[in-house]
Amino acid sequence: MYLEHFGLRESPFRITPHADFFFGGANRRALLDALVYALGREEGLVKVSGEVGTGKTMLARVLIDHLPAHLRAIYLADPLMNRGELLAVLADELGCAPATGSEGSAHRLLRAVQEALVAEFAAGRQIVLLIDEAHAMPAETLEQIRLLSNLESERHKLIKIALFGQPELDDLLARTDMRQLKDRITQHFRLDPLQPDDVGTYIDFRMRAAGYRGPNVFDAAAVTRIARDSGGLTRRINILADKALLAAFARGAHGVTAADAARAFADTELRVPAPGGVTPTRLGLAVAASVALLATGFLLGRNVERPTAETSLRAATAGGMAAAPVTERAPEPPPTATSETDQTTPPAAAVAEPPALPVAALPDAIASAPPAAAPEPVVPPPTPADDLTSLLASSKSWTTSAPDDRWFIQLISAPAAQGEQVERYVRRARRTLDAQQLRAYRADTAGGTKLAVIYGDFPDQRSAQQALATLPDWIATARPIARPVRSLRQP
Repeated sequence: MYLEHFGLRESPFRITPHADFFFGGANRRALLDALVYALGREEGLVKVSGEVGTGKTMLARVLIDHLPAHLRAIYLADPLMNRGELLAVLADELGCAPATGSEGSAHRLLRAVQEALVAEFAAGRQIVLLIDEAHAMPAETLEQIRLLSNLESERHKLIKIALFGQPELDDLLARTDMRQLKDRITQHFRLDPLQPDDVGTYIDFRMRAAGYRGPNVFDAAAVTRIARDSGGLTRRINILADKALLAAFARGAHGVTAADAARAFADTELRVPAPGGVTPTRLGLAVAASVALLATGFLLGRNVERPTAETSLRAATAGGMAAAPVTERAPEPPPTATSETDQTTPPAAAVAEPPALPVAALPDAIASAPPAAAPEPVVPPPTPADDLTSLLASSKSWTTSAPDDRWFIQLISAPAAQGEQVERYVRRARRTLDAQQLRAYRADTAGGTKLAVIYGDFPDQRSAQQALATLPDWIATARPIARPVRSLRQP
């Protein structure tokens, strides 16, 4: 809407990660270089933690483009998968998945992955597994990650692993049952919010990356207001800066003022972060120390052996992997009247599998919901009409009868075993969104039964995208997507 007005080639503040908009200031570039070096030289796991909206996904995407030629990246955006699903994804990425229709156990998948990793290593390549939103990954899957890190040749690891997650990942790794995984992490990095002095540089960088040429559009007062209201979180900066540009455009101005920034903040449901809690030099010192240590390792270990065709997999590793204990998944809830109704749905009306969202971070969306400005009134216990089962039942009519050319927003999708978390999400969403437009459906997939929460009924994609852009920040954390109704009925 405002692109031509400000001489922009594209939107400068979209929240979808794009390598051209990677900001190398505030030690971001130094952290990227440290990650490239660590994955190229180190043998252990690497961890990057940071608050919601600090740019972890952007960093992971840019990292892929900067890895050395002999490292091949596999990026996992959806952490909500069990052990078997993880191995199936790896087998598919490595081109060793069992033939369609064949019954492949987790053990067979593991053997196929092992053999493919050996073949990659013998050809002079190594796999780098990048796991986004790792704090939301089930414990049994993290245990499989640890076991994968055990795969090695006579002298080197066959797979390198980097975990990206919120601070909850640190809490998860501090658990007693996770100590073996934590001990394998050799480099710990932290991505902190931008400091106030960096926010103006960041905004100007994004504007120019989008094609702007001219004097700074945001004046000092506007930058100060955005820095305060965003708490330095890049996702919040993007949301506020985008709305501030729109406010300036609406009044026909070519400069953004503090008043525009104030209007932008008022148009969101964001809360000003509490002051304190961020040490100005923490990221710089952490990155500098890590780079210094890595550089020392480089000087001491120049003669690192390159992968050769003669390398063989340790037999003990394979045996240990096959016998690894697996934590059982939470049991499915018992059948209800609604589930019986689902079973009688005609095939033509059955809904399709919800697509994997760019990051289906259900725990994120719940945990990162903004605190209320004042204590909320006591909410009575949910009535039968409020629970997930009833929402599934009441939504069935719409999902089966809505015209194919209508559109909706898929907010989240998650395994049915996480039904309680989905229900908590629904209860909060009812207080934030139009409850009449909130729906849910269940889909049976190859990876198990999934639950999806959807929102809205829009005439076209443009309307759905416009509504998506106005969703509250805590809901946007799960990266909702716009979908056509016809996709519900596709096999």
